[in-house]
Amino acid sequence: MVSIQQSDSPVRRLASDAKALRPSTELVKQVGLVSLAVLLYFGVRGLTQGDVETATRNGLEVLRFERLMGIDIEHWAQQLILDHHWIVTIANWIYIWGHWPVIVAALVWLHRTRRLDYLQLRNAMFISGAIGLLIFANYAVAPPRLLDVGLTDTVTDFSNSYRVLQPPSLVNKYAAVPSLHVGWNLLIGIALIRASKNWLVRTLGFLSPVAMTITVIVTANHYVVDAILGVGVALAGWAVALWLTPRMITTEAKLGQRLQRIRRAEVGHRADKQRTVVVSESADNEVKSLHELQTRLHYEDLSEVQLLRTTVRDAAIEVDLARPPHFLAP
Repeated sequence: MVSIQQSDSPVRRLASDAKALRPSTELVKQVGLVSLAVLLYFGVRGLTQGDVETATRNGLEVLRFERLMGIDIEHWAQQLILDHHWIVTIANWIYIWGHWPVIVAALVWLHRTRRLDYLQLRNAMFISGAIGLLIFANYAVAPPRLLDVGLTDTVTDFSNSYRVLQPPSLVNKYAAVPSLHVGWNLLIGIALIRASKNWLVRTLGFLSPVAMTITVIVTANHYVVDAILGVGVALAGWAVALWLTPRMITTEAKLGQRLQRIRRAEVGHRADKQRTVVVSESADNEVKSLHELQTRLHYEDLSEVQLLRTTVRDAAIEVDLARPPHFLAP
């Protein structure tokens, strides 16, 4: 099994070389690819929304399971902050601004500085997102905030910003399991810790998933089980990406080299064709010049012959004039 650690230097070099060949084209390609994946994710997530009754029943089953396991802390956790509006505000801000804006910033930074880590994170998010969509489509679960169990939807009640970042038309209200808020923030944290030696960036990478886990629970957007499953799905995506990314980079490099050879061959063919045209034109010009020379020589030869004939005739006439008449001959 090829891992990024085992082939870090050559794979990282190939990843950097691929970006350096056409940086503007590479950036446009990545922006388009990620944007398409995000739209597809939200589109499919919105289309796979389950019915209210099933989602509510599954949500209550999740709560019963947590109660059985002794991890049903949603009520207790939210009661700790409800009387402190500033804490509620911080929790809402983390939930709203600590997810998609952080994801975008991390992807942009990694793409500019550490392309291998960028590809690893991107692929892990694609894979875990696909797993999440399969679960959303087959197991609709209403979040705690939509159950009549005495929990408050703090994000909706105290903030409108989230509806700007995620319009209701693109949101599946019954996609509580798993929590990709937690899972993807965990992936961001892993990528930042791996890619940077700066203590501030690494601290942010460590705190991001921890803060998001606490936030999704106290804001009643997810269950404890959701956070646990979100971590599992994210790590599964990361593991597959660890195997897949080096192979993708190697394949991309081979295809790039093959395309370069094809382009060089096409350029060489065009150059040979152009040289052939030039040689052909030169040969035509030489043939034309030779023909003109031959024609000119031919006419010059005729002129000389005519001149010779004229000279001979004139000489004969002079001889005849110089000869005495026959009757005067002795």
